[in-house]
Amino acid sequence: MITKVARTTTGLGLVAALCVVPGQAVADPVAPPAAPAVPAKVLDLVLDGRSFSLRDAFAILRGRPVSARLTPQAREIMARTRAGALAALPGQRVYGWNQALGPLKDRPLTPEQAEQFQRNVLRSHAAGVGDPLPDHVVRLALILKANQMARGKVGVRPEVPQRLLDLVNAGVVPRMPQIGSLGTGDLQPQAAAGLAAIGENAPVRFMGQEGPASELLPRAGLPRDFTLQAGEALPIVSGSTVLAATLMHAVDRATVLADQAEAAFALFMEATRAERGSLDARTHAERHIPEENAVSARLRAMVAGSRWMTDEGRRKLDPANYEPRIQDSVAVRAAPHILAGLRHEIADARRTLVREANSSNSNPLIFRREQGEGYEFVMGGNWDGSMMGHVADSLNAEITDVGVLSQELSGRLLSPRWSYGLPANLAGGSVGLNSGMVQVQTVAAALIPEMQARATPAGTLSRPVKDGQEDHNTMAMASARDLHENLDRLETVLAVQYLMAAQGIDLIAGRMAPLPLAAATRALHAELRRYVTPLGDDRYMTPDLERVIRLVRERRLTRPADAV
Repeated sequence: MITKVARTTTGLGLVAALCVVPGQAVADPVAPPAAPAVPAKVLDLVLDGRSFSLRDAFAILRGRPVSARLTPQAREIMARTRAGALAALPGQRVYGWNQALGPLKDRPLTPEQAEQFQRNVLRSHAAGVGDPLPDHVVRLALILKANQMARGKVGVRPEVPQRLLDLVNAGVVPRMPQIGSLGTGDLQPQAAAGLAAIGENAPVRFMGQEGPASELLPRAGLPRDFTLQAGEALPIVSGSTVLAATLMHAVDRATVLADQAEAAFALFMEATRAERGSLDARTHAERHIPEENAVSARLRAMVAGSRWMTDEGRRKLDPANYEPRIQDSVAVRAAPHILAGLRHEIADARRTLVREANSSNSNPLIFRREQGEGYEFVMGGNWDGSMMGHVADSLNAEITDVGVLSQELSGRLLSPRWSYGLPANLAGGSVGLNSGMVQVQTVAAALIPEMQARATPAGTLSRPVKDGQEDHNTMAMASARDLHENLDRLETVLAVQYLMAAQGIDLIAGRMAPLPLAAATRALHAELRRYVTPLGDDRYMTPDLERVIRLVRERRLTRPADAV
């Protein structure tokens, strides 16, 4: 049965729909003028197993149309390895080729059983459940798998990776369930894609419809059936390719949120007229952390020209009670260090993922003999996803720490003492009669324990399965899913900080005139105010916060391009 599907996917969650009570006074967003749609240029990928880049991965993840194919040299290498593998097979017992899998590894297969075995492998392993992975992650996973196969070390015909690319090129997206993978290869989700590729009744999506591959592949102009030969099913399911695609998606999201965390901190500094000393380049140079130097440089650029963040600005708000500020709180002074920790983990993840995209991560692998002629099969554990799982856990810890920092900063804005004179609760009207933004800040506080719980490293929670044959499992997909859930939460936590910092600026702008904000922070403030008006008397706050969450998710509140 074919059904129409409508799915809005940002991250691994859904964008909350804006809800407005009829008759309730709220701040209506001002929509920017619609620009004529310009079709994105097709990304032409030529895969050789060695040169796939994160730039290409991020383009795919952001929805750019793609056309992918193998290089002639890769096809030639794969064909040569395939022939060598078949020549070396007689007289050997090879896992997944003429022997069964997992705890049944000692059961031999006859040549007559090879074709049926390939189909059975995909059927038995396609047992995943849960929400499907986003379409762009699935496309990237198929391209990564084809690129890894193009290295010519797994023994499949070149027609196998090309079949996966044919799905991508035709706009067919297999439905890959999220739950089932233990990080010991992506067996369940990749098996679902494999079933779709051979034309079984596994679900796929095409042109807004979802239905069995057997029906939708012909509609996409592809042959319905594709037959796998000996040894070709295992390389489809073996390896951590779906994990790599999911983690690449997380790194892309984390990079943009790191930009927005820095921009939100710059707005906070303006609202509290913070000291610049914590951004001094000499201080950060003494720590010898490249990411810290870069973060502090960007923050200096964003607040350059602000006269709010000066002794003159701090005196102007309340001249009668002015006292020199000795130093700001730890959260303010240490923010460049905390934000640099996130950048450091992102950089580590990027290095790991570039390596993974251009590696052979199946079992067994096939090599030319070092001595003598011909090829040999080598059993190993290259499918293991533990390193990517630990990268996901470490990145999740940094994401959570940035969330904690953001919540602490937004909490400071509620207190006249901690914010150095902002009205209590950021109330826009009469304080007391109006409660202001106290419950907006509570939204961020409510998410922090959830983030902390989801930051527990899943990579330390191995358990044995499959009759002890797989006695160590990385749980890396759980780490990746936890990471994406916390990225969703961080979007909301940062939105709270943005909304409250902008309110703090508006509440004192009249008293601070004519002193200017920095050009970059003024631009950020103006962009937010295109969609949410300042809070005067209390009003229904959910729509305001949801609009800012959407701005964060749509990547509208990043630092200006001219900032460092």
